[in-house]
Amino acid sequence: MRIREIPIPRSLADLLEEMGYVELYPPQEEAVKRGVLQGESVLLTTPTASGKTLVALLAAGKRILEDGCKVVYLTPLRALAAEKFEEFKILESLVKPNGSMVNVRISTGDYDSSGEFLRDGDLLILTNERFDSILRHGASWLDDVKLYVADEVHLVGSPRRGATLESILTKIRAFSADSQIIGLSATITNGSTIARWLNAELININWRPVKLVEGVWEHGRIIYADGRVKTVRNTGRGAAIDVAADVLEDGGQALIFADTRRRAVSLASKASEVTKSYLTDREKEELDKLSRSILTESEETSLSRALAEAVQLGSAFHHAGLAPIHRRIVEEAYRKRLIKILVATPTLAAGVNLPARRVVISSLYRYDAEYGGQNLISVLEYKQMCGRAGRPKFDEIGETILVASPSFTKEELFENYIKGEPEPITSQLAEEGTLRTHLLATVASIPGLSDEDIEEFFSNTLFALQYRRPTVKIRLSRCLEKLLRDELIVKVGKRYMATEFGKRISLLYIDPETGVLFKRALQRCKIGRRYDAGFIHLISIAPDMSPRLGLRSKDTVEAREYIEEHYDEFLIEPYGDENYIGDIEPFRNLLVLDAWIREASEDTILEKYGVEPGDLYRITENGEWLLYSLKEIAKMLQINHIVDAIEEMRLRVKYGVRSELLPLTKLEGIGRVRARALYSRGFTDLSKLASAKEEQLSAIPKIGLALAKKIKKQVQNIL
Repeated sequence: MRIREIPIPRSLADLLEEMGYVELYPPQEEAVKRGVLQGESVLLTTPTASGKTLVALLAAGKRILEDGCKVVYLTPLRALAAEKFEEFKILESLVKPNGSMVNVRISTGDYDSSGEFLRDGDLLILTNERFDSILRHGASWLDDVKLYVADEVHLVGSPRRGATLESILTKIRAFSADSQIIGLSATITNGSTIARWLNAELININWRPVKLVEGVWEHGRIIYADGRVKTVRNTGRGAAIDVAADVLEDGGQALIFADTRRRAVSLASKASEVTKSYLTDREKEELDKLSRSILTESEETSLSRALAEAVQLGSAFHHAGLAPIHRRIVEEAYRKRLIKILVATPTLAAGVNLPARRVVISSLYRYDAEYGGQNLISVLEYKQMCGRAGRPKFDEIGETILVASPSFTKEELFENYIKGEPEPITSQLAEEGTLRTHLLATVASIPGLSDEDIEEFFSNTLFALQYRRPTVKIRLSRCLEKLLRDELIVKVGKRYMATEFGKRISLLYIDPETGVLFKRALQRCKIGRRYDAGFIHLISIAPDMSPRLGLRSKDTVEAREYIEEHYDEFLIEPYGDENYIGDIEPFRNLLVLDAWIREASEDTILEKYGVEPGDLYRITENGEWLLYSLKEIAKMLQINHIVDAIEEMRLRVKYGVRSELLPLTKLEGIGRVRARALYSRGFTDLSKLASAKEEQLSAIPKIGLALAKKIKKQVQNIL
């Protein structure tokens, strides 16, 4: 079926043809035949790179141009949202019936915002959590949305993110029943169950544009599932590098999945010794520039130096410990085919689109932070990794090769993984802590619900579809009792209402347990006392703090010394009291945050506490949000004497500085390092910057003339 033959606006068809789309892939054609362009809800489960995004683009473009309605595209990750935003921005060249241009918007953070600023958007790219927040705030434009696209919908079974996706899809079905839902996913074993839950047509086609061939490496040979055997050259750097390097001879790229971050760094270093021989002079020049930019785009650390060294020679590693800017540099270099071998942890499999001719799975284990050790990857994870094999337009086939180990025979690998069926998707709302969070959000959003109303609403969840009715009813009852005890909701007659406290907790998008902890702590604040250490301790022990860093034995002495030195500042007894079972386990988070606000370098934090820049970024981002929430709860409780102190700590966590640098860090382009450089040269406030000459400022390390001019202009506008 050709683009010209499907019922879409002419301008959209012209645009797609200009982009090179002429004929539909089989899954796309099937979706059209099943009514996706006539408003039918569908669950499209096909392998990665089989064209699912184009189905969403066709449906979205048609609804916007013909019906004048809004479209929401949901993704599980910020990086994926950014990727989709770039893809869908092409629609902005089209004109709507009212004469205005299509407007594509993106929003992935700021959970204490109604999202009203998105009102003028036609296609809204949102993370699941951001849209959940918008639902809780009741944005006025929600009734204008008639198409929802849920990308990576199989992640409804993810322990960390699944419940949020399940909750918002349930709310869409309950309160926007006339809206169309398009679910996009890799193959789901129990797809018919998920489709039934979504009231959608299941389209399950195992087709991909690049043929996938799977195999196992054993004793220097690749044994393919189709019976072929290939001997690979020994590079002297291990099996994973041998298998990856084999595709470089004729211009291929390889992606190696490693079980830990440390292993990813090690393999990338070894790979660079091989990839350097496959670089052209032009590639060497470009990679040299990228290598230097890695060291200058953010604070230099041992991790960034290792990355820069690998990138310079044509390899790289990619994991959550990297600073966001470094991940973006690596991704862009890989897409340009400058990086020949990329080594990643399994999280990349469900993230951004970085296909390779050959995917090498170096270990069947992965580090599981919740478990606290190594766990076998699931078949579903393995299939996700397979989805990265094969680069459309570059490769005729893609390969996924499992590296055999003494733990598994070749036959076991073929039977359990290559021939294995992905595990079925199961609801994550069954966990009571998670259920309680989403139950509070429901009561806060829809006041006056009775027990029967609540049971009716949750009967539409995947949780209710997969569990017996008495189980659902009992767990809902226990959650309601806990919310009542914590004064997050009240019962008036037979109906439930959220208290002002409960509403604020829901809108702040924090766990009810975090809200209760904060309230209890704030009620202990006394006028005239400082609680700096107490604030940092409080956010470190909050259920919402992530990632949570277990205290190592070598940190114990420092943690106990910190408690002794700052004991009078604590709002919650660090060793436990009648309301809180305390321990010093979360104290590595506290020690890291304390070092950060005292201006310890990222490299020092990495070397001393083992916290990589990417994790540090998430800890400080979470910490800032929790401090904002703490401040908002203090304002709501009218504990006003503590509000300014919390806000000062929030800004210190945001910028990673001591208090005296806060006025300087408010200037655009002035981070913690430049602020300290300015302060050390005597430019301690904005008035002194105003009287300084550009030449004086530009002479300071890391400032330069361009930034000096920018500083002067900003200061003039402020003063």
